Amino acid sequence: MPTIGVDKEAFFVALGQRFTADEFQALCFDYGIELDEDTEDDPSRPPEEKPELKIEVPANRSDLLCFEGLARSLNIFRGKEPAPTYRVLDIPEDQMQYIAVAKETAAIRPFVAGAILRGVKFTQASYDSFISLQDKLHQNLARQRTLVAIGTHDLDTLQGPFSYEARKPEDIRFAPLNRQQEFDGNELMAQLENDKNLGRYLHIIRDAPRYPVIYDSKEVVCSLPPIINGNHSKITLNTTNVFIELTATDRTKLEVICNSMVTMFSQYSSDPFTVEPMLIKEADGTTRVTPNLTPVRMEVDVDYINGCCGLELSPAAICQLLEKMAYTSHPLESTIEVFIPPTRPDVLHACDVMEDVAVAYGFNKLPRSLSNKSATVGKPLPINKLADVVRLECAMAGWLEVMPLILCSHDENFAWLNRHDDGTTAIKLANPKSVEYQIVRTSLLPGLLKTIRDNKSVRLPLKIFETSDIAFKDESLERRARNERRWAAAYCGKTSGFEVIHGLLDRIFLMLRVKDYYIKEILSSTFFPGRAAGVYLGKPGEESQLIGEIGVLHPGVLEKFEIRYPVSVLELNLEVFL
Repeated sequence: MPTIGVDKEAFFVALGQRFTADEFQALCFDYGIELDEDTEDDPSRPPEEKPELKIEVPANRSDLLCFEGLARSLNIFRGKEPAPTYRVLDIPEDQMQYIAVAKETAAIRPFVAGAILRGVKFTQASYDSFISLQDKLHQNLARQRTLVAIGTHDLDTLQGPFSYEARKPEDIRFAPLNRQQEFDGNELMAQLENDKNLGRYLHIIRDAPRYPVIYDSKEVVCSLPPIINGNHSKITLNTTNVFIELTATDRTKLEVICNSMVTMFSQYSSDPFTVEPMLIKEADGTTRVTPNLTPVRMEVDVDYINGCCGLELSPAAICQLLEKMAYTSHPLESTIEVFIPPTRPDVLHACDVMEDVAVAYGFNKLPRSLSNKSATVGKPLPINKLADVVRLECAMAGWLEVMPLILCSHDENFAWLNRHDDGTTAIKLANPKSVEYQIVRTSLLPGLLKTIRDNKSVRLPLKIFETSDIAFKDESLERRARNERRWAAAYCGKTSGFEVIHGLLDRIFLMLRVKDYYIKEILSSTFFPGRAAGVYLGKPGEESQLIGEIGVLHPGVLEKFEIRYPVSVLELNLEVFL
């Protein structure tokens, strides 16, 4: 979970109370967060460094990722201040600042949003918190800027209206943040590729034919998202009007992060918790206004809340508890009308409201009782129980279980086993990180053979097995893929050991009480000619089912896996025994 550091003295001032260590630990527990560290008594802390509280917050609570949001939430929880009402100024569209979107942006980062905070008064602490929140949102919700990139600017240095365009790298020229020299897009990429902070984001747009860029009306570059802002509009402690622009590949995340930014820092505006909207003029002629801070309405059943929490609270009492969690709510007949604030994008269902009621009531105060309404007994799935039986019998017969990775290279799964890929069986990764992990295996044999190859120093004979899943494409299913549980074993020694692997097969079938089975010679390029057989379930001469293969591997297969000794293998489908 994310951890944020806050100045201990300033945080206690914001809370209006000095806490002992135990008191603050208790407060954090009651609210569902955790004090990870208090650096005041840390001997490694430099004397000039102020003591910090490092607090671990839930990953889904973007409203707790900064000093302001955390302090505000705890004060509301403790009843020290009411939940704020966030307000978007009602401005006619023809008088709004706007961002005009060019159609070329659809191919690189199609979504954009903006907002303005007026009359902001920064201190060094609030400025640092503002920058820190951007960074935390970039790393978490924005997925390293791949989903959303935030740009913040001194509005007084720019001239609206603004435009969001996608231009060729050589056509973009500006001085990036904290630099005086101007670069075009290609030169900037070369300059930043060794930058420890920004270099990790270059891959997002570097290979694109056009780069996204935001201009003001005088062609001044505001930012080159998601890489860097322009130096011209750099925010300082003297900035009073803040222009926030966001570009994204995911519209939902765009709205969530935009709301997080403006709700956390609108408290510093001249009119607290008030935001000036911006008009977005889309390339197709449509318009929309951002941000949207309208609370989301939800009705939650009173019996559902009481039933889950084991309580018997009245609707009015539940509303009082919800007030501690920054909700606005009103009791109806058998339900509660709840308005979810724009700071809480994590609230998606009635169960989230119920959880907040439990937090506000106090987890340690909830009644403890054994369930008398329903009870379930856990038990293994039949396929897992069968697999465990096979594992146990193999181990007692002296075989070692191995657990290779389920991903392998295309060649290992097909070419190295002298098998042909018809394109309809293997599930391929769209963007594999390396040639070793290109597909999901369709056989257990590659993993067993790689295990033998990588353990050449182990004394022969080597007897290994695996009971695990493989996967196939299956267009008949909604997910278009299916798993299949298989069992495979491999014997590597100075002789082929076919009789050993055959003996293991007989032993497992004996313990599974399978009587009607037989093996019959088959032709397979994976195996040595005349040393391959299919394993059939049924009686010879009657209707039978092919459930696996057993045989001595072809020398060509052994050569590709760099194995110097003969290897006998078997592989069976276990699901036929269910």
